[in-house]
Parts: sequence; C-alpha cells; structure tokens
Amino acid sequence: MRMRPTLSWTPAEDLPPGTTDLEPVIDALSAGGALVLSGAGISTESGIPDYRGEGGSLSRHTPMTYQDFTASAQARRRYWARSHLGWRSFGRARPNAGHRAVAAFARSGLLSGVITQNVDGLHQAAGSEDVVELHGTLTRVVCLSCGAFSPRRELARRLEEANPGFEPVAAGINPDGDADLTDEQVGGFRVVPCTACGGTLKPDVVFFGENVPPQRVEQCRELVRAATSLLVLGSSLTVMSGLRFVRQASEAGKPVLIINRDPTRGDRHSLTRVALPLGTALTTVADRLGIPVDDQAAVRPVSPT
Repeated sequence: MRMRPTLSWTPAEDLPPGTTDLEPVIDALSAGGALVLSGAGISTESGIPDYRGEGGSLSRHTPMTYQDFTASAQARRRYWARSHLGWRSFGRARPNAGHRAVAAFARSGLLSGVITQNVDGLHQAAGSEDVVELHGTLTRVVCLSCGAFSPRRELARRLEEANPGFEPVAAGINPDGDADLTDEQVGGFRVVPCTACGGTLKPDVVFFGENVPPQRVEQCRELVRAATSLLVLGSSLTVMSGLRFVRQASEAGKPVLIINRDPTRGDRHSLTRVALPLGTALTTVADRLGIPVDDQAAVRPVSPT
C-alpha cells in the first residue's frame, strides 16, 4: 500500500454535524471487541501538535517525502538535523488522559486491539500492549542498504558526537518528531552512516509517498475482521492508510464511531462523530463504564536515551 502525499482534504458533500452524545461510544465499548484506530489528535494533549486540526503543523510545515529523502543528500541532512533536535523534545512527552483511557479499556477486556497512525509510542507508555504501529516508530532506525535495525538512542548519541554544540532553537515540533529549523540553522550538520555497511540511515517510519509494509496492512485488516466495532480517535482520515480500514469496517456492517473535533474523511461511513476533546470524552466514557484510569502511567516518558 502506498501512502499518497495527501496534505489536505475538502469535503465534497455536506456532512452531518458533530455531536456531544457519547452514548453510542459507551454502547460499542460495553459490547466488547472494539478496535481502536488512533491518529495525531490523541497526542495533542501531550504537547505534540497534529497535522490538520486548528493550528496543525501542515499550516507551516511540509513533511519529508520518501522520494526527497532518498534522492538528496541535502534533504537527508536537513531532515536529520531537524529530527535530531525534535527527538529531544519528543521523548519528553507523557501519555495523556486519552492514552491512559485506551489502556484502561484494554485492561478491562473491552478492546480487541489498537492500531495507531502515530509514531510517538505514547500508547505503549500508557500501558497499552500489542499496539500495531501502522506508520512505524521513531524509536528505531533502519539502514536502506543492508536493512539492519538499530535503536534511535544509539543514533542520537552518534549524532551528538558528530555535531558538538548543535543547539538551535526550533520554531516548533511536528507530529513526526521533526523540528522547524531554517536552512541557516541546519548549517553543516553532519549525518552519520550505518555502522554495519556505511549505508543511509532512515527512521523506521513510513514517510509520505512510501509503502506501508504489506504484512502490516494485512495484520490490520485481520484486526478489523475480528472486531465488533471500530473506534477512531483523533484522526482526520485524510490519508488512505487509515481510511481504508474505516471503509472495510463499514462495508462489513460494523459500526464506526469517530471522536474528532473536526469533520473527517470517514464521517460518511460512521454511525456518529463526537466533537469533543479526546481526553474529556474518553475519561467521561471510562467513568460512565466504571473503569478506573491509571494516572501513574502519566509519569512514563518515551525516553530518547
């Protein structure tokens, strides 16, 4: 499956307005077997901006494409300078009430699984297990030549050693962990090669324009087939990589419930869209279901070292 570099979406039809009624979500979770599909919106309350919501990063930042990254050494220098700086801030983010509520639903046996479009690791930091990271993770890097994987913390150490004194001030941090830096701030940042073969290193995330691994797509399809309902949390569903699972669930007659403050590309396939902040909505649902949300998970960072 190829992730198209779709950066925006405009509804071609009138969509029903969002609601504040959480009863359909409560009913779906009460039945058990719900599958969660989360997007960048669930992490905004952890200080990580989303792409397309109000003040989203796409208003000031165009994500790196796979084609640009592989074709240009300068593009890789710019990416790694910005990502190296962003990683320091990214790793300090803590899971918020929304992440903790999802973990609590899973512990209570109400979920059949979690698929996330995010690369921040916050679901796992909140205690969710067996999370399918549709677009990969920033905690690993991969060599494009030999295929070797290595920890991001190891690369961070090597980049620190190769670029002593690199301390620019970023204008902002984006959902992909990329910091906003000017070309002047990037300067002569030094990129380091794979220690095994000297090849090009890339974060183990799916860039715009890159293929999601087919086996991962099939794993997600199987989760949709096994689920009783699909609960979409904080995703505009602009890119097909997530929207296709909404369509699959809808075509199979399974209820799709969306919690997102803005309209989404999947609204016409959904039973309802709840236009509330995710933390508020999910903690309210947990309270109504009598499920405690573990606040202790909030102290677990996604450590960059």
